[in-house]
Parts: sequence; C-alpha cells; structure tokens
Amino acid sequence: MLSSTLARSTLALALVGFATAASAVHIEVEGGRSYMDSYGTNTAFIEAVCTPHPIGASRFTWSPEVSVGWVGGRSIHRFDGTRYSTRDNVWLAAGGARLHYGSESDWYHGFFYSLQGAVQTGRTRALSSVGEFINSVGWQGKYVSFQVRHISNGGTKGPNRGETLALIGVGLDL
Repeated sequence: MLSSTLARSTLALALVGFATAASAVHIEVEGGRSYMDSYGTNTAFIEAVCTPHPIGASRFTWSPEVSVGWVGGRSIHRFDGTRYSTRDNVWLAAGGARLHYGSESDWYHGFFYSLQGAVQTGRTRALSSVGEFINSVGWQGKYVSFQVRHISNGGTKGPNRGETLALIGVGLDL
C-alpha cells in the first residue's frame, strides 16, 4: 500500500513540475555518498529542474524541481533489532524550488539553494517518517553539478539523525 501511495505521489509531483515548465527542463542524474553519523552508503537521484522564474523585481529566480532518489541501507550492528534500524533502502519522491541569484552571464549564477518536501518508503535511524525535508546547496553548470544535500524530518517524529549527501551530477537540457 505504501508503494502505491509513493507511486501516485511521484506521478503527481512529476506532473506538477513538468506542467509549470514553460519551455525547458534540465535533467540531472546524480550519484554520491550519504552519511549518517560517520557511516556511509551509496545514493542516487534523478532530478528535473524547470525553467527559472523571476521573483518580483529582484535578481533572484526560482525554478520548480522534482526528484526521485535512493539512499542505500547500511549495516550498523548497534541498531539491529530496534524499531528504527539502518538496513532499509529508502526511496524518496520530492518536489520544491531551486533558487539562483543574478543573471545567467554572472559567474556566480550557477550557485543555488534548493528546498523540497519529500515522501519516502523506508524507516531508518536517519529517515524515520513518511515526510522529509530536503535542503541542498551547490553549483549547477550546463552539463555537471556538485551539491551537498541534507534530508531530515525536522524533528517531527522519531529519531532525527538525517542523511547528509555529497552528490555529483551530469545533466542535459531538454
């Protein structure tokens, strides 16, 4: 039942994200490592960043974005047998906005901050609730991106260790 809810949520987020795109979509495939405390695991995301929109008369722009990601489980024996172990693989579906500053010709325009709301399938010491928040800081070029991402439930339920990810992505414009 949870997987069908996640599938419906993923589809809805994707449709909303692509419906708001006026012309172009930038697709990124990202991979890297995720850490809870000092324990690492592999992670991967696919992200769609839509056409930027100005925020009033400011130099800030925002772009709708949707993503689907995976954070691998890990074996940490001290958490085995507890309600929230660390062994679950976690799938996430998220939607939100990516913020940039300046015009496309400015050297710093590639830097961004992103905020997304997410739903997820697993229950771990780091990601213990259905709803999660995703914050990312990074740099996006035409074909490559680098970012640090943190996923957490913000202390709304259960343990709240969170996952901190270092991601490298390759992308293209559609």
